[in-house]
Amino acid sequence: MLTAIPLVSAVIDPLVGHWSDTTRSRLGRRLPFILAATPFWALFGFLLFTPPHGSEAEIAAYLGIVFALYSFASIASGGPYEALMPEIWRGSRQRLSVNGYKVYFGAAGGAVGLVASGLIVDRYGFRTMALAIAVLALLSRYVGMAAIWRHASRTERPVAIPFRQALRAAFSNRYFMLYLPGFVLFQVGLNMVRAALPYYVKAILGFHKTGTLVAVLTAVLIVSLVASIPLQARIAHRTTKRAAFARAMLGATIVFTLLAFVGVVPYLPKTAQMVGLMAAAGIPIAGVYLFPATLTADVIDYDRTQTGYRREATYYQLHSFVEQVATSLAPGLLALLLLFGDTTGNTTGVRLVGPVAAGLVLVGFLIFRRYDLPDEVPQPAPA
Repeated sequence: MLTAIPLVSAVIDPLVGHWSDTTRSRLGRRLPFILAATPFWALFGFLLFTPPHGSEAEIAAYLGIVFALYSFASIASGGPYEALMPEIWRGSRQRLSVNGYKVYFGAAGGAVGLVASGLIVDRYGFRTMALAIAVLALLSRYVGMAAIWRHASRTERPVAIPFRQALRAAFSNRYFMLYLPGFVLFQVGLNMVRAALPYYVKAILGFHKTGTLVAVLTAVLIVSLVASIPLQARIAHRTTKRAAFARAMLGATIVFTLLAFVGVVPYLPKTAQMVGLMAAAGIPIAGVYLFPATLTADVIDYDRTQTGYRREATYYQLHSFVEQVATSLAPGLLALLLLFGDTTGNTTGVRLVGPVAAGLVLVGFLIFRRYDLPDEVPQPAPA
């Protein structure tokens, strides 16, 4: 269910995006979706942790239905919310700044989800945890919506392009097709490395209980990532977003490759080598979280010059669809590599993960090199 339902739900992404772009209402194109879908997003998130008593088949059916409804509500609330960023902030510097704050709050939310949830479960149980997280999510989304309520456009004209034609126009956008493979391959490589951390800890570092050290390595990565956001933004301001993103891909290629040599370097403890590489990896990975939304916003600006419409939701949710489908391949690819060896006596498969991930990122970089869209795309006068 965790694999199949997100893939099926991903198909809904572009449909909801087009629906949002074509909506006409007194609140504009985005706010009605956020208002209506967010309570259901929180509700179904809570209900995932309240299965009924019954047979395994009945519980599985309940969880499958609730998880599907949760995924749909998440798409209907989150997609239009994401689409507000390029709609409200039209300048490159503003978009970088806003997206930087988004990364900071995302890291804080991740900490709440990974740390506070466990503490609540231990003391009060899963249902109380689910209720607390659902309420926090609901309030956070509504606070964000309230802050941009006056700034969300009520006058942007709805898109009048049929769905199939809208998809063809998006996939005919040269810059979208140069940027998207680079980002997706970056994500596939990153997901492989992240999923392989327990194998590095067990097979290469020699720890039988992997949980604590994996948590430490993840924390080092997150701290390094967050601390590197200002550096990545400074590089983008001094050069361009595309140059900074390309450098991030090259940096990830180098760091992922070096994962093959953990424990080989003499005189330095293996654990210290792994911690150092996680700290180094946070620097380029910060680019994965800072630049994609802003580069997509530039692509949307370019699309406006070609179609005459602003189609933020279509692009963001197409982006999400392609990303989910592609990254679902990462676990299978990782499993194939681990067949070559994932034990202390044979670490070949584990050591291959980094170089293979680096190869994927390098291919993405080579495709992205042809992307030359400026940070500020000249816009036609409103119709």
